[in-house]
Amino acid sequence: MSSPGTRAGADAEDLDVEEALALVRETPGHGSRDNNHGSHGSPGRPDGHGGHGAPAPHHPADAHQQATPWPEARAIAERAARTAARAARRTPVAVPLDAALGLTLAAPLAALTDLPSFDTSAMDGWAVAGPGPWAVRDEGVLAGHAAPAPLIDGEAVRIATGARIPPDTTAVLRTEHGRSDERGRLHPTREVVHGQDIRPRGQECRSGDQLLPVGTLATPAVLGLAAAAGYDTLTAVPRPRVDVLVLGDELLTQGLPHDGLIRDALGPMLPPWLRALGAEVRTVRRIGDDAKALHRAVTTSEADLVVTTGGTAAGPVDHVHPTLRRIGAELLVDGVKARPGHPMLLARLKDDQHLVGLPGNPLAAVSGLLTLAEPLLRTLAARPAPEPYTLPLRDAVHGHPYDTRLVPVVLRGEGAVPLHYNGPAMLRGIAAADALAVVPPGGARSGQEAELLDLPWATGGIGVCFT
Repeated sequence: MSSPGTRAGADAEDLDVEEALALVRETPGHGSRDNNHGSHGSPGRPDGHGGHGAPAPHHPADAHQQATPWPEARAIAERAARTAARAARRTPVAVPLDAALGLTLAAPLAALTDLPSFDTSAMDGWAVAGPGPWAVRDEGVLAGHAAPAPLIDGEAVRIATGARIPPDTTAVLRTEHGRSDERGRLHPTREVVHGQDIRPRGQECRSGDQLLPVGTLATPAVLGLAAAAGYDTLTAVPRPRVDVLVLGDELLTQGLPHDGLIRDALGPMLPPWLRALGAEVRTVRRIGDDAKALHRAVTTSEADLVVTTGGTAAGPVDHVHPTLRRIGAELLVDGVKARPGHPMLLARLKDDQHLVGLPGNPLAAVSGLLTLAEPLLRTLAARPAPEPYTLPLRDAVHGHPYDTRLVPVVLRGEGAVPLHYNGPAMLRGIAAADALAVVPPGGARSGQEAELLDLPWATGGIGVCFT
């Protein structure tokens, strides 16, 4: 597979015009706009929501220099979340086990009982007492039944896996290790060791033992352990609440594009992605290009995070910046040195509330989501940060002269293969991807190690991450 930016013909459209020009320009200031044209916008608007025929606004020559470097933007989002968590004093909540997947434990998980809580059989077979051969009782011992009668030496009884061990049992003889003679007596076919295939009470833990510490992520296995240890609910950090505001008059919610209108890709994509990042998505509202409606939606939101799509540049219908100025919000990140997604932003609305403004183009929005929303939501949810890792790139990737590039890749063996269709307006690459490769300014050669950002479903599975 060839590297992005090196192909001729139709594949050359994988990079938008502004990025392609930036690759051959040397003077600072060139290539600083995120001209996100494509499937979620038109050339009239730098964030991708166009259709009004207005020329793209001129950005100041120092706009790119004022943008935040990509690693620093992620760190700012984490710090903002820590400050918000302290301000909000978010109280841990008791959550039923069937609703706790993906939450973070806010209290240690201590065993409420011994595990197992009584001596149990580890196998189907016979509980035996003393040396064989054994006379076999007529009745058997099944799991979930009351305590069986004691055995006497030379006696055996059929027993099922998980059933209580009769008092005075010496060992459990597996079904495949016993045979009956013509008189119905049981003989072992191999040596019987005292205590074999018996799970003694408290083998895994004793009541009161700490099983898991605060900060543990509630995986399916954790839920199973909690249930076995006697829990009906878990004390956990609540999910961060998110309101999604979809901007743009040109967006359709169904059917084929027509008459300058295009399908909204972000409305269907963002809520499940945010849930995969640990959030509770409260509402998805379509605001259009209405400044008053945007102001009303932002100022009345009670979510921990408001996410907007589009409208982050300086065009005639880009209302995010004016709205933030009107309400006195603090801009923590106003543009990031990243491609795609340069005009993303992060603002503090209140001490315990933030807004992430995503560009309108789909892949640019994904870039903003993973750059700003992911570290903020992860920190609010008290989830552990993923361990950074790198893999060598199978193909060279052209870089932006000054910005970090986030490029969809698939993982193959011990390498990462860059995907085609990685322009800001394209979802075809990310839809097939396992991760995003972090390509530093200037690009990366074939075989060079690149940091990777895993996509939630690539490692967790659809049913695990979309809670």
